[in-house]
Amino acid sequence: MSVDMKKIGLQIATLRRAKGITQTQLGERLNISFQAVSKWERGETLPDTGILVDLATVLETSVDSILTGGEKAVNFKGKITVNDMREGIACLEKCGRLLGKDNLIYRSAVEGINERMNTDVEQAFSDERLFECFVAEAIIQNLKSGAYVDLTDVKNSFKSEHFRNIVLDYAGKYGIK
Repeated sequence: MSVDMKKIGLQIATLRRAKGITQTQLGERLNISFQAVSKWERGETLPDTGILVDLATVLETSVDSILTGGEKAVNFKGKITVNDMREGIACLEKCGRLLGKDNLIYRSAVEGINERMNTDVEQAFSDERLFECFVAEAIIQNLKSGAYVDLTDVKNSFKSEHFRNIVLDYAGKYGIK
């Protein structure tokens, strides 16, 4: 995350005004000059780290809210790649070859997927477009669970523009820009 001093300054000014206090009053509460507060709000300087907790307390917010300029901080649980998702779906096909398509473990996995997703996952093993649909769904499910995917990877890895755009839309909804 890059630091945007203008956004941080605007956030401090917005919160201060919402509390109905002046720059001078905020400075007094923090034992600093109103000029220091003014420089923060103009995006010229940032508050010292030692004062951030007190600033957040006075403004009744969090340090995260100040430093992100009021935007929600996104914490990702890990990074995934399109290729990893492709390999994951391909592993299911490999399980069918290795265990046997009539094996209880393989059949249970396939039937569970088919029932939960209202589809036939085995068709995806021979249909490239349907396979990409499953890859897109795997990515989306990971995004919902807090994973991060590189947008360039998504843009370069999908043949289907339709599925690429769906994944990109979901990524945006989950804070990936």
